[in-house]
Amino acid sequence: MKNNENDSKQKTYFIYVRSTGEKVPVSKAQHDAFYKEADRIRHKEQDHGRCMCPYRFIWKCDGDCLDCEYHAAGDVTSLDQPLPDGNGTLGDYIPDTRKPMDEVIADRMLLEQLFARLRELDPEADTIIQLWQDHPEGISDRAIARELGRPQKTFADQMKKYRTDLRRITGDK
Repeated sequence: MKNNENDSKQKTYFIYVRSTGEKVPVSKAQHDAFYKEADRIRHKEQDHGRCMCPYRFIWKCDGDCLDCEYHAAGDVTSLDQPLPDGNGTLGDYIPDTRKPMDEVIADRMLLEQLFARLRELDPEADTIIQLWQDHPEGISDRAIARELGRPQKTFADQMKKYRTDLRRITGDK
């Protein structure tokens, strides 16, 4: 008998409207969709340090952060916005951590030189280079030997000679 009583009672879902303080009855689907989006926005704002909503008031969150009392706007400045003193933009003063272009070009030229020498030493060099490119995390000599159909020991000895020869080009010892 108790099951029948529970089945006849249906849960009522509400959406809390922060601006008016009222609860609006909605369907379960509307409730879930609304709070899923509000949750996503709140988490994004928390990750960026802009949401300071205490845990006990999370139920009030409606995803409208700009009007929320717990929103920490902070000083969000564009890198292209002129500085107050008029001396350029913030982007002008942030150091560039990338490698200088001449080093990138030199590295690329060295790589091409090494690949050319490998092609002279091994007729299947293009296959080996392609395997290296397909596995940027690294690939073992054993796996390459398997792909080439060579005995692993023979291939390892060949690669040792190749690496010694290629080190002479780079100046490494």
